[in-house]
Amino acid sequence: MGEFAIGQGVSRFEDPRLIQGGGNYTDDIHLPNMAHAVVLRSPHAHAKIKSIDTTAAKAAPGVLAVLTAADVKANGYGDLPVPGNLKRRGGEPMYKPKYPILADGTVRWVGDGVAFVVAETVAQALDAAELIEVDFEVLPSVTSTAKAAEKDAPKVWADAPDNLGFVELLGDKAKTDAAFASAAHVVKHKFVINRVTAATMEPRGAVGDYHKADGRYTVYTAMQRPHPTRTDLAKVLGVPESKVRIVTGDTGGSFGMKSPIFNETPLVLLASKITGRPVKWISTRSESFTSDAQARDNVTEAELALDKNGVFLGMRVKTLAAIGAYLQNAMPAFFLNAGTLAGCYRTPAMFVDITAVYSNTNPVRPYRGNGRPEAAYVIERLVDVAADELDMDPAELRRKNYISPSQMPFKTGLTFTYDSGEYLMGMDEALAI
Repeated sequence: MGEFAIGQGVSRFEDPRLIQGGGNYTDDIHLPNMAHAVVLRSPHAHAKIKSIDTTAAKAAPGVLAVLTAADVKANGYGDLPVPGNLKRRGGEPMYKPKYPILADGTVRWVGDGVAFVVAETVAQALDAAELIEVDFEVLPSVTSTAKAAEKDAPKVWADAPDNLGFVELLGDKAKTDAAFASAAHVVKHKFVINRVTAATMEPRGAVGDYHKADGRYTVYTAMQRPHPTRTDLAKVLGVPESKVRIVTGDTGGSFGMKSPIFNETPLVLLASKITGRPVKWISTRSESFTSDAQARDNVTEAELALDKNGVFLGMRVKTLAAIGAYLQNAMPAFFLNAGTLAGCYRTPAMFVDITAVYSNTNPVRPYRGNGRPEAAYVIERLVDVAADELDMDPAELRRKNYISPSQMPFKTGLTFTYDSGEYLMGMDEALAI
């Protein structure tokens, strides 16, 4: 069956080089005459930018350029890509705001980029950033996903009065409602699934190098999906895709977080174009917590309907999911894995109502399973709650409801068809251990 067949281990060949310090990460890129950049970030969750004075910063030692949203627009760069094609509850199009490279008139989370400072050294760029005077008018903000959906919540976007981005309905509502109407027992539980961040070994970074002679952009950055990113980046820069080159070396962790175009990628390219030199930006660890995309942050109310013998009849789930201040590409895809709510069980009727809301927080995107861990937690915890309320052994309740191998392939009550699985045997082996 070949050198590596089913069940055989695949030898790793990259470890010796990496553990002996032979890795080549973004901060290891050193191009001739390279300059360095830092981002001035908002200290407020929500505020109007009444004015920005960069005069003192531009005159500081070693400073080569100080860029704001006005410079981005003057050079013809577009906004970052955002997803679309979803609906709100009434069937109207989803609310899809523009995602500027630098905050244009308003900041919408602590860490929103306000200015990009380029200098001979990182220290000089940091010193100059402190000289930028920004007149902020602080606005009311909402940082709680649950509160963002309340009628009197502060508005992240003035023309999205309910902070609602989109709604996704999955499953068979009528069949599920009928299952609950006939149930002997209904178990309910509320889940607050906290926000997380990747905290990768290698923070985000990018080195931009613009070649004036042929108008070609090269960016060195760690990412998971360089080819579609090149397509999107070319649109942001307003050039043919053939003018954009992405070089990805070793990646010190990503887990989904480093997949999209982040603001700093076009910024290092613009800075290189303006200064005529390669420009490097590397995030600090503390900066990562305020600038990286984050994940999860769901509030879920789930119900499980059972008959008198403890057999599952139906499941209803209502989820508020965080978008953050801006939509990132692939953010809405988490609902594609809502089928994980079915777990290993024969539950015949399921219905899921997902509402995604904006808040004054870091944008949210896929990370480590993209909705699967949250869904698996909801169903398994709900089964434990049901066992407790019915005074049953949790293992026995699962044994009553697991899909058996003889039922494969099995179409679950939500989204997926399973082709194989011996769930009872796995549980029994775990119990024996």
